[in-house]
Amino acid sequence: MKNIIIASTSTVHGSGYLEYILPELTLFLKNARTILFIPYARPSGISHDDYTKKVAEAFVKINKAVKGIHEFENPIEAIKTAEAIFVGGGNTFVLTSQLYKNNLIEALQTTIKNGTPYLGTSAGSNICGLTIKTTNDMPIVYPPSFNALAFVPFNINPHYLDPDTDSTHMGETRETRIKEFHNFNTPPVIGLREGSWLNVNGTSIVLKGTLTARIFEYNKTPYEVEPETQLNHLK
Repeated sequence: MKNIIIASTSTVHGSGYLEYILPELTLFLKNARTILFIPYARPSGISHDDYTKKVAEAFVKINKAVKGIHEFENPIEAIKTAEAIFVGGGNTFVLTSQLYKNNLIEALQTTIKNGTPYLGTSAGSNICGLTIKTTNDMPIVYPPSFNALAFVPFNINPHYLDPDTDSTHMGETRETRIKEFHNFNTPPVIGLREGSWLNVNGTSIVLKGTLTARIFEYNKTPYEVEPETQLNHLK
């Protein structure tokens, strides 16, 4: 049974790395002593070792050890035997490319669907959807496919931003970009605002946090949903 947290971000304004969600993670990861971290997204080009160190410094606050997947000789086996898995933010295209390069897509799908806890933030959340086509990231590398892990039956747009009515910027809004997506694709998209997350437990998908999320369905007017709303009807 799937046990997943899909979080919009790792850091909210005014708090440390993962700090806002650590109380939730204490319960979510209660049966895991060591977290397998996948640092492939490499925010700002950070090294795998430095990224893993940053994550370890956060998880030690809830008495969890962290080991990077790059430290294992056999990354597929590392996933299969993990007590819990965390995929952090950065560039979604880089992350997806590395997952395909190391033949980890199927291993992750099987392991997570069998119940190993999975935490994703930002890019690590993007890959939980059907595809990565609604990421905000620049395509700085070209993965073999835009198809993602499909843990949920829709796409995700982390860091969702509402239009700023006071801004003089005349460029496209996030909502405009998602509407463009729906000119060529039909899956729903969830705009997750900072500090929000989805709690996936089996077939249940619930919005968590204090903010609403914006839902975009093909050929429908976008709408807001409140925290604690079940979203497993979206397909």
